[in-house]
Amino acid sequence: MSKLIITVATTGSIYTKADTPHIPITAEEIANDVKECYNAGASVVHIHARDKDGRKTHDFMRYVEIVEKIKEVCPKIIIQLSTGGRAGLDYESRTQGLKLNPESAALTTGSVNFEEMVYQNSPKFIEKISKEMMKRNIKPEIEVYDISMIYKAIELKDKGLIRDPLYFNFILGFKNCQPATYNQLTSLLNAIPKNSIWDITGIGENQMFTVFSGISLGGHVRIGLEDNIYYKPDKLGKNVDFVERTAKLAKIYGRDIASPDEARRILKIRR
Repeated sequence: MSKLIITVATTGSIYTKADTPHIPITAEEIANDVKECYNAGASVVHIHARDKDGRKTHDFMRYVEIVEKIKEVCPKIIIQLSTGGRAGLDYESRTQGLKLNPESAALTTGSVNFEEMVYQNSPKFIEKISKEMMKRNIKPEIEVYDISMIYKAIELKDKGLIRDPLYFNFILGFKNCQPATYNQLTSLLNAIPKNSIWDITGIGENQMFTVFSGISLGGHVRIGLEDNIYYKPDKLGKNVDFVERTAKLAKIYGRDIASPDEARRILKIRR
């Protein structure tokens, strides 16, 4: 079993300071948060940008500011940028961050119903963004909200648009999407190619289920305030709280934590 890669999704597109005072919004807040999480064991940071009013955005200069701040205070961590659709669904908007040539970026290989919108990812769009990531040597983090998205990713690999090993992130417990159950996880694991790397994300109260599953079954774990703001049912958490707990559970289980350089070797990141 490889060392555990801990990804922290610091901010996301949904929660605000009104939901939790711990959510980092500005570039400086995000960078300082990332540094704490790195010191606690995170080797990858998944980044969304917010504008000066805290609203979700794909603005290029916001990404520049965030990435520069992170590299200034935490130069070793792997930066993974979002290409999500809540801040705009068109290709130009969603690929702004790719211009910074991050080591990794999100790639959702299908469409799905979010609670408030249809998250559209047409086959043409998926192939176009995959080509851009391939051109820039960006490792796709294949976000799987539904098992069908695995088969599209395999098709992209067969077309030469994604390099092995495929790096999947199973997102479980999101409303209108796949449930956070062992039956669903088993189906996902049976569907991915044998040499794949998998990460797992739990939404809200499902986060503990996915943390335990990732650690014990040989996958990797994504945690953080993008996906869950409660450390306990009645207690808001900080990103570093979730990282520290995950690292502690991995240690109890007997699984070592991957450093950023070890994570790069596991993920076969090419730079």
